[in-house]
Amino acid sequence: MERIVLENLQKDKMMDYLKENSYFIKDLNRNPNFYNEFKKIIKEKYNLRLSDKVSNFIDDMEVVSSIISTLE
Repeated sequence: MERIVLENLQKDKMMDYLKENSYFIKDLNRNPNFYNEFKKIIKEKYNLRLSDKVSNFIDDMEVVSSIISTLE
């Protein structure tokens, strides 16, 4: 794998996801430009996008609100 791809994987903390989804190694070896697509796929799969984080936060706030309302 090219050095730039490896550096990007480490910088973006994607190495663990690559180990879990090792079938992407072949694609990254053949085409280093696939890295952005790989990153997008992983973010969707593991809910790492900003919209997912906001949604999870809202869900957590709803749970806290319901717990507080039941305690009153």
